Amino acid sequence: MAKKPAAKKAAQKTARRPAYRLTEIADEQMTAPQLALRDAIYAGPRGVRKKLTGPFQIWLNAPDLGLLAQALGAYCRYNTSLSPRLSETAILATAQLWKAQYEWHAHAPMAEKAGIKPKTVKDIQAGRTPGSAAKDERAIVDFVRELYKTRRVSDRTYKRVHAVLGDAGTVELVGICGYYAMISMTLNTFRAELPEGAPMPFKEPA
Repeated sequence: MAKKPAAKKAAQKTARRPAYRLTEIADEQMTAPQLALRDAIYAGPRGVRKKLTGPFQIWLNAPDLGLLAQALGAYCRYNTSLSPRLSETAILATAQLWKAQYEWHAHAPMAEKAGIKPKTVKDIQAGRTPGSAAKDERAIVDFVRELYKTRRVSDRTYKRVHAVLGDAGTVELVGICGYYAMISMTLNTFRAELPEGAPMPFKEPA
């Protein structure tokens, strides 16, 4: 018998949560390179926050890498020619393929705020074809899934995206995919923690 939605959500909240593999670094513990990374993040478009979480907290353990990576991330998220709606579509498709808990938790609300329908978000999360999504969103999802699955993109899939994004935008889309794949690998490897009480978007492997 299938679980009711409320029971399923409760089960996700109480499911076994993998333990974070690193030690959280507080502001007062930071070295000069770590402080430089923190300040660069706060000075950028993400703004100041109570503390660094997710990939930013992880990168404190390798701040020189983090400094470069956060700059690339700021560009990929805020400064490409893709609209936030299409950029978030690509990020969600990437997060779903990697089953990146923290990435999905962070970006699903952003995707809806950017104009993606809640049903489309749910379809992507479940790995379904988002049949009711906008045509350009479906083109992005198919592009991202095909690229990760086959390590190539067919002419048909390429042309659908290129008709929407053009040369520069298609190059930027591949960059977004690559950046958020790195983010997903980072989050999954070190088991980035979700906020207390937040449900896990995906089932963890046994």
